[in-house]
Amino acid sequence: MAEQRPQPHKTDTGGSKKKDPEGGFDDTPVPHAPPGYTVKFTFHRANNLPLADINTFSADPFIVAQLSTALPPRHREDPALTLRTPTIRQNTDPIWDCEWIVANVPASGFNLKCRIYDEDPADHDDRLGNVHVTAASINQNWAGIHEQAYPIKKRMVSKRAYALRAVAVCLGKAHHMDGTLTVSVEVLAKTEDENGGRVYTVGPQFWIRHYSPLLGRLLGQKEPNNEGRVSRRNGKQKPQKYNFQSNQMQLKGPVPEAMYHRYVEFKPFVKSMFTAQGVRGFILSKALHHQHARVYNFDSATEFKVIPSPCQEFTQKFLELVHFDQGGRMFTYVLTLDALFRFTETGKEFGIDLLSKHTMHSDVAAYVAFSGEFFIRRLKHKDRAPPEEGGNDNSHPPTDTDGGPPEKEAKKDPANYELIIDNDSGTYRPNAKLLPQLKEFFSANFPGLQIRTLDCQGEAEKMEAMKHEQRERKKREGEAVVYTQLSRTSSMSSSDEEELDRLEEQGEMDQRHLRHEVQREAEARVDAIKFHAKEFNPMSHHEGWTGNGRAVGQEGEGVDSQNTERHVGTESGAKS
Repeated sequence: MAEQRPQPHKTDTGGSKKKDPEGGFDDTPVPHAPPGYTVKFTFHRANNLPLADINTFSADPFIVAQLSTALPPRHREDPALTLRTPTIRQNTDPIWDCEWIVANVPASGFNLKCRIYDEDPADHDDRLGNVHVTAASINQNWAGIHEQAYPIKKRMVSKRAYALRAVAVCLGKAHHMDGTLTVSVEVLAKTEDENGGRVYTVGPQFWIRHYSPLLGRLLGQKEPNNEGRVSRRNGKQKPQKYNFQSNQMQLKGPVPEAMYHRYVEFKPFVKSMFTAQGVRGFILSKALHHQHARVYNFDSATEFKVIPSPCQEFTQKFLELVHFDQGGRMFTYVLTLDALFRFTETGKEFGIDLLSKHTMHSDVAAYVAFSGEFFIRRLKHKDRAPPEEGGNDNSHPPTDTDGGPPEKEAKKDPANYELIIDNDSGTYRPNAKLLPQLKEFFSANFPGLQIRTLDCQGEAEKMEAMKHEQRERKKREGEAVVYTQLSRTSSMSSSDEEELDRLEEQGEMDQRHLRHEVQREAEARVDAIKFHAKEFNPMSHHEGWTGNGRAVGQEGEGVDSQNTERHVGTESGAKS
């Protein structure tokens, strides 16, 4: 039976129907094709990679794999199917053994492009080489590819990295210049789909937890010192470290076919921003990509774990990433077309608008599956039906229930918790008629977790009441999980963070309200820019506008990009 698709959203104003701005739900069907094959790609290892770090004569390599087939996309702006492997630290002969299982690869074959990068959190990632793995046709009797070593192509790669490799060869630190990437490809079975018109990730499932100490310091958010770490110098307990957390979870695809939403063109400049057309659109798009890269930043502290398939452990990890029901937290999320679930904590107390912008979370993707906000509540009786189904089961909030934070350790059984998720996104305006499919999809990926959906328009009053209860709860409990800080400088470096940690450890830093600190930080940045604009002449000053090793334009870009986000949110008239 064909899946029933909701009609495009229209608004009734004054008795006459008026079309909303272009965008939102898109009813374009997936082009029909016979079912393809489920294929497992395995990225085993690489050898003799270029040296990207002159200090260690090594690299921190990872692979970004992009799969292309002859299947036509629903829209030319649909993102490519990609996978990022974990990073192997300080190794030019890395071993990943990373698997990627993809469904509906057509019989006409595929082209797998593997770009190898060196991870550099402080700068752009250097490309170390490319490898193409192709198959002109596949079937269930296809022999496959078994641990074949492909030479790494040197086109469009970091010249600095290969220059370091040449120096290492001359010094006897490396043997030769040519590297290889070893890959396997195996057809597992025929994909059991009625329509094979789209490829998608089946598994394995993985979760990624990103940390940003600098963003955490700006937001005033710390990770608790649950381990009771003690300073060796004075014997006192160490202060909590500033850290902001963002998360990604690869769910089991496919997302329901009807979940297909395009950005809403509520203003003419929005299209240029998503397509990077024109000077203004290019600048806005570049700023948003930069913000996404900063929030979902990969570095040595990033946690990357693989779980074979949806299971209780996967659900428990999700609850851990959102800190169970602790502190009245609320989250902004985006679900991509390939079932990648991205989310961060959000809220007015953070004072930074980009964290609530679905444009940033989607990495300026023209199309996503779904987006909105969610939060977690703890149930008093895990076996009772919820009130909307005629049951008698209280949740926290609004009712205080036992068996959870902050007084006690959180219960681990997912059945004790309820995920309340909505479609509150002005950027993509997800169709409320698809909420039952969203619930079914999340129930399949998070076994044991109870799911409730809310329509941001049809159930606006109920949704706002529940979010108000969350905010009130955060006021009561949030002091245990969200902290503030005092910024003494207009810009942050690693040495600045160490100094602030030292001052805080010695008790010399006041605890102020975050709103005051964000205002102080913003005013300091504006003053610094004005000072440079007034005092420095790029024609006469030997450093021009670059300052002391840091471009003033970079600081200005951060301020401008935040203002851009506020402008976008204001123009939309809706939370994005």
